[in-house]
Amino acid sequence: MQNDVRRLREDRALSQGDLAKQLGVSRQTVNAIETGKYLPSLPLALAIGRFFSKLVEEVFHDEPVV
Repeated sequence: MQNDVRRLREDRALSQGDLAKQLGVSRQTVNAIETGKYLPSLPLALAIGRFFSKLVEEVFHDEPVV
């Protein structure tokens, strides 16, 4: 599954640690989500969407964004 977490985070000039603190997870978790090694739980995916003011489907998707 593809996601736009890295792009959204970088657009706000946040480090992985900054985002992790806002979401209440570790920096390693943010890194694993960004690299596609970890799919977040539904509550975490919703929190990510809320943080970026996006629908979950706008952040996480099956097809690459062009």
